[in-house]
Amino acid sequence: MKQGKSFWLLVPAALSLATFAWLLTLHPTAAGRTYAAYGGVYIAVALVWLRLVDGITLTRWDVAGAGIALIGMAVIVLQPAGQ
Repeated sequence: MKQGKSFWLLVPAALSLATFAWLLTLHPTAAGRTYAAYGGVYIAVALVWLRLVDGITLTRWDVAGAGIALIGMAVIVLQPAGQ
């Protein structure tokens, strides 16, 4: 694995994400929209982490992809009520 880190470190991360997704299903309404909002923000924050913590310069493709994800999230979350 890259940088000498164990593949098994992904297991707790995957379990945490699965638990988060399951907890969203307990919400009475619009859990999918909440998850979509989380996804868009997660992508952007992951790239900020990549830049600030890992010190890797973002490409224009990274920035464009995060922008597209955030715009898509905004379309889902900010839709008119009752649609």
